[in-house]
This record gives sequence, C-alpha cells and structure tokens, in this order.
Amino acid sequence: MVKIMLENNNAVRVWDPLVRVFHWTLALAFLTAWLTEDDWLELHVSAGYTVLGLLLFRVVWGVIGTRHARFTDFLRSPATTLAYLKDVIGVRARRYLGHNPAGGAMVIALLVSLAITTLSGLALYGYKEFSGPLADMLYTAPDWLGNPLESIHEFFANFTLLLILLHLAGVALASLQHRENLVRSMFNGLKQQELP
Repeated sequence: MVKIMLENNNAVRVWDPLVRVFHWTLALAFLTAWLTEDDWLELHVSAGYTVLGLLLFRVVWGVIGTRHARFTDFLRSPATTLAYLKDVIGVRARRYLGHNPAGGAMVIALLVSLAITTLSGLALYGYKEFSGPLADMLYTAPDWLGNPLESIHEFFANFTLLLILLHLAGVALASLQHRENLVRSMFNGLKQQELP
C-alpha cells in the first residue's frame, strides 16, 4: 500500500519509524509528566525518566540517524532562521522536505528545555525524596537548595509547554502555507516530493 502511494502520489519517505515513534512517545510522556505534576509522583517520575531516555536516544539518532533525522540536515544559522521567519510572515517561505529552519530551531529549543526540565527534576527528586540516581549526591545538600530546584523545574516544564504550543502553531501555519498535512506525515512518514 505504501509502495503504491509512493509511486502514484510522488510521495517520499521523510520521517523514519524511529523519529515518528520518538515524536509521539515524547509528546505522551511529557503530557503525562506535566499533568501528574504533584498528584501522582510515581507516574510523574516514570514519565520524566521516559522523557530523559527519549532525549538521549534523539541526540544519538541526531548524529547517526537517517538523513532528515540528523542535526546536520536541519540546523541553520540564526540569520538563516530569522530570514526564514520573515519569509513566513511575508507568505513566501520556501518549503523544505525535512525540517525548515524554524522547525530545526524548535527541535533544539525543545531538546534543551526538556533536558533542563528532566535534569532539574532528577535533582529535585534526589533532594526532596532521597530517591533516584542523584540522591546520594544531594543527601547532604543545604536546605536552601530545594526552592531554586523546584522553581527551575517548574519554569522549564511550563516553558516547554509554551514551546510545544508554538511548535503546533508553526506546524499549522506551514501546513496551510504549503498546502500539506504535516501531522499526517509525522504518522506515516511520507511527504510529497513536489507540491502541485
């Protein structure tokens, strides 16, 4: 079926299965962690560990993965990214088969924000609950450390949510401007080589 689609519709495989599974699993794990913040600590921590594992995978896959999964395919200079955003505003942005410059910048922003969120969460878990891989290191930490750790963790969790909302808006805008369903392509991995 996919082979027929590729031949008949000028579609090409862009997102490999690992990128797609990573993307949707990360979305689910982050949503779970964000929603269970204080109420279900075990589920919150498990979701956080899942996010951290996925981040580690994505960094490795960003170096050795398939063409459009690699950082070298979509990392652009800040000047190129700003020029692309100006073109988006002017409704003349170039279409990219993989991530566009703004999408590439968003990938990095999300990875960094999620890394800070999970690492501060690990530290907070070790400090407050005396659990996790950092517990021994934080067992004798000073009393004043708890509030800053909690503030950092909460700030970056909420900042990540803001980035996700901006990501969704960018996906919707690019889908409209280029008349293609980017959400569907993140499910089936396919995009049209050339648009009509």
